[in-house]
Amino acid sequence: MGSKAKKRVVLPTRPAPPTVEQILEDVRGAPAEDLVFTAVAREDPPAPSGRAEDTEAQREQLYQQSRVYVATNQRLWRAGAQLKQQREELWRAREELEQERRDRCRHRVPGPRSSSAGRL
Repeated sequence: MGSKAKKRVVLPTRPAPPTVEQILEDVRGAPAEDLVFTAVAREDPPAPSGRAEDTEAQREQLYQQSRVYVATNQRLWRAGAQLKQQREELWRAREELEQERRDRCRHRVPGPRSSSAGRL
């Protein structure tokens, strides 16, 4: 039996990427209701009310969010370091167990084998 050789699929060559001018022409020629423009359009930001309380409340909210972010980030870094340490401990324990197993296998004395031959 002969081995089956896999046929190699020849892919067509890739076209050259568009130039900057071609991209700009394409974007300029696209209608305003094109899905690309409407899918990523964001809501208009609320008009500034001019109230200092709103701005101060927003600043306070952003400050509190940033504090939570920093605290969470620090907790994650500590957890990552702890996991790394635990992984290293597990690797060391594994190596010790493997070494102990190898030592026991080397020092194992073969015991008498029970044989049914000669017994009645």
